[in-house]
Amino acid sequence: MLVDKMKRLEEVCWRNTRQLPFDEGIRNCVLSMDDVLDASARLERFAPYFCLAFPETSDNCGIIESPLREIASMKSALSRDGETEICGRLLIKLDSHLPISGSIKARGGIYEVLKTAEDIALQSGMLKITDDYGILMSEKFRKLFSEYSIAVGSTGNLGLSIGMMSAKLGFKVTVHMSSDAKQWKKDMLRSKGVTVVEYESDYSEAVKQGRKMAENDPKCHFVDDENSKTLFMGYSVAALRVKKQLLEMGIKVDKEHPLNVYLPCGVGGGPGGVAFGLKQVYGDDVNCFFAEPTHSPCMILGMSTGKHSDISVQDIGIDNKTAADGLAVGRASGFVGKAMEPFMSGCYTLSDERMYKMLSMLADSEGIYLEPSALAGMYGPVLVEKDAELKCFGGNSNTTHIVWATGGSMVPKEEMEKYYSIGKNLAIK
Repeated sequence: MLVDKMKRLEEVCWRNTRQLPFDEGIRNCVLSMDDVLDASARLERFAPYFCLAFPETSDNCGIIESPLREIASMKSALSRDGETEICGRLLIKLDSHLPISGSIKARGGIYEVLKTAEDIALQSGMLKITDDYGILMSEKFRKLFSEYSIAVGSTGNLGLSIGMMSAKLGFKVTVHMSSDAKQWKKDMLRSKGVTVVEYESDYSEAVKQGRKMAENDPKCHFVDDENSKTLFMGYSVAALRVKKQLLEMGIKVDKEHPLNVYLPCGVGGGPGGVAFGLKQVYGDDVNCFFAEPTHSPCMILGMSTGKHSDISVQDIGIDNKTAADGLAVGRASGFVGKAMEPFMSGCYTLSDERMYKMLSMLADSEGIYLEPSALAGMYGPVLVEKDAELKCFGGNSNTTHIVWATGGSMVPKEEMEKYYSIGKNLAIK
């Protein structure tokens, strides 16, 4: 029934009946809070380097982080548009405005490059873990890193973060980009000295070809978005930062004050890592939802059927063509799907048209401009109030809803104006 609706490109919701209580689900998990803390400590070691390499991070002492902001006007607009009252507070996590590459990929993507650089520098004997990592700005380290290559397959934002960070450190870097990737993202990478290889096919083929080329070079590190535990742990650190921000805002999270988090999902690494971290921090007091385009529902398809990466949207006749380029993925990560199966509360899909409408709605109500894919999470707070599958997660005036805004601040002005115009025209109809 659910798959039939997806085939017809209908918007669907799915509640994960395989979800377990956190204490039970974590027993068989190979990752833990220790892994989250290890990733956090590594990012802190690199803080002195970021202050020097990216002065825009110095105000935050070299820590790459984004604001968490209440959006009460958008809550009212969503309630009117969805013809339902959203209970509780609505916040937005502005990973769209993360320093350096302006998307959630500045978490996992940049983190994996940093771990690779640290491993090389430590093994060379030129760096000790107790050193001030600001020394990585020196020419001797750029020379060391220039002997190595980094490669990645991407629909856009992961390529931006990997490419910009790798090039800054001195690595040779190649980004294999699918046909879905926006031209401005390719142009920006090339302007930073990154080699961009373009493919007519979709994301999976770009990853496959990138992986194949990297296998022939022992000094090339391939960032595997489908299977990388390193990427996953980089994303997970966001949970520690959100905990601090919620405390600063005076917002409680406990059994009586649940937290609902809505995460746009492509292959799954970013939202999976964030959700994993949040479950480590809040356990059963947080409910996490993946949001996908109707034309690219790979994670809901993989999780609901239990087939994970053994099934693609193309297998059921869906074209994987969406304006939400960062979410244009036909086959979900089997690693993420299986790892998150005990923890996720549910998934839902929404149309490109709905994303565009909410894009213009957010711009009008809050003055926040995002790319279409970053609006996928915005429909979640409406669905938990009105959809039969997800209604058990709504209706509580003590609930805090966090919509994860995954990208947008790097979008060229003329491109953003086009997005906004499409959304306004759809809203009028």
